[in-house]
Amino acid sequence: MCNGIGIDLCEISRMEKLMADDRFMNRWFTPEEIRYVLAKGKGAAQTLAGLYAAREALAKALGSGIDFDLKEAEILHTQTGTPYFRLNGRLAERVSGNRILLSITHDAGVAAAVCILEQE
Repeated sequence: MCNGIGIDLCEISRMEKLMADDRFMNRWFTPEEIRYVLAKGKGAAQTLAGLYAAREALAKALGSGIDFDLKEAEILHTQTGTPYFRLNGRLAERVSGNRILLSITHDAGVAAAVCILEQE
């Protein structure tokens, strides 16, 4: 059963500007995510935009807006590149009993993410 769905868009150019500020990166993203983004080279900003959009999509799926520490919603990738959330802290407790489906894409200057919460 679907408990929530969220979608978000993020301009890649916005992330290009924000990447120059280490405080932004360190405030909203985990060290593992930052390493992943920086390893993308020229594609770093689009990757970062996708990660940011994914967090926003999760907040919308929860129906609450961003009322959690964004670092509690860490986004990792399987060996084949599929993104998934690794939740921590109070957010993990809050989402307990739900499976989270996540899809991220980017094209034409924007990144998009869709997040679905399903009851386990």
